[in-house]
Amino acid sequence: MAFDLVQYFAEQIKIQKPQLLNQYPVNEKNKLIDEVNILTLGKLISLWRQNDNKIYQEIKTSDPLYIQEVARHLTTSKHNQSTLKNSELEQSISEILTLQLAELNQLDETGGFGHNGLKELILGQIEHLSGQAEDWVWSTNHLNELIGSKPVEQEELSLDTTMKEFNQMVHQAQPHHDDVHIEEQTIETSVPTWSKIVAPLVALAILGYLYCAYTQLIA
Repeated sequence: MAFDLVQYFAEQIKIQKPQLLNQYPVNEKNKLIDEVNILTLGKLISLWRQNDNKIYQEIKTSDPLYIQEVARHLTTSKHNQSTLKNSELEQSISEILTLQLAELNQLDETGGFGHNGLKELILGQIEHLSGQAEDWVWSTNHLNELIGSKPVEQEELSLDTTMKEFNQMVHQAQPHHDDVHIEEQTIETSVPTWSKIVAPLVALAILGYLYCAYTQLIA
C-alpha cells in the first residue's frame, strides 16, 4: 500500500496554510479544506495519467501559470458543486496544488523516488481517496472509477423508536399465536391418543362382567 498522501497533505496544509479559508467556522473550514485537498490530488492523478512527464516536470519546477490553469479548469467545470465561491475555490486550489507539488518534490529529493517511484506513489493514492468525497468531486477531477465509492449514510433510529416498533410487531403477532395455541389444544383434547387404546379394553371388561352375571343367574 502506498504512503497516504491524502492525510500527509492535510497535515501540511494545517501547518503551512493556517490562514486558508479562515473566514469560515473551524469545522466547516476543515471540511472544505479536506474537500479541496482531495479534489486537487485527484486532479494531479488524472493529469499524471494523461502526461506523466509533464507533471514530473511541474513537480520539479512548479510553474505558477500552469497551477492557475489547473485551478481555473476545476473551478469552471460543469461538475463543480463546491459551496465555495468560484474565487475562493480557485484560490484554494492554487495554494493547495502549489503545496502538493512542493511536498512531492521534497519527498523525491529526500527519498530518491525518481520518476518511477513518484508514479507508484501518486497512482497508489486511489485506494486512499476511495470513499472520501462526494461523486461530484470525482466527476470534476476525472477519477470516474471512484464514483459511488462513498458509503451511503443511513438514518440512525433512536432506542425509543426501535422499542416501539418491536412492541408493535409483538402485539400484532400475539393474537395469531393465541389462536394457533387454542386450536392445537382443542384438537388434542377432542381426540386424545390414549382413548383409542383403552376403549376396546373397557368394552371387553364390561362384556366379561355381564357374562359372569348372566351365568350366575342361570346357574
